[in-house]
Amino acid sequence: MDDLGLADWPPEPIRTERLVLRAPEARDRAAFVELLASPEVNAYLGGPRPRDELERETPEVPERWPGSFVVDLDGAMIGHVLLRRAAGHRRPAAAGKADLGYLFLPRAWGSGYAAEACAAALGWLTGVLPGEPVVLTTQTANAGSMRLAARLGFTEVERFEAWDAEQWLGMWSPPTPSG
Repeated sequence: MDDLGLADWPPEPIRTERLVLRAPEARDRAAFVELLASPEVNAYLGGPRPRDELERETPEVPERWPGSFVVDLDGAMIGHVLLRRAAGHRRPAAAGKADLGYLFLPRAWGSGYAAEACAAALGWLTGVLPGEPVVLTTQTANAGSMRLAARLGFTEVERFEAWDAEQWLGMWSPPTPSG
């Protein structure tokens, strides 16, 4: 994956009704380690990484690249939304398109934060890269992620087998101006 090729990064924080999407900071390091070490978060992503390994390898400011947003609720990181270019994607329909990914701490699940944050990130992308389609891949067994994809307006492009599981590839197209 490559970044989106944006010259101006980071943008001003994006504010939603309940959340702030902002660039990662050093204060987010512990939450990034928690995300990547969580068995629940990584159940459909190949499993968690060992916490001691993450503590050694995670930089002071993790994931600081264009398209990487910390999802902040009341001053604390609850998740991470990723927008990157799918340059080397395994599926031809996704190659070269923007790719949406997200991780949220289990304590933030079930409150609509992922939908709110991902919608805000897609809105931001539409403003900086008008007309850019976005892809999302998830395991079909990940019911929550499948519901989120539908809620955000992703439509199925294909299903395929990878990592010993059925995968779902969806695409989102930005709204077109009317008139």
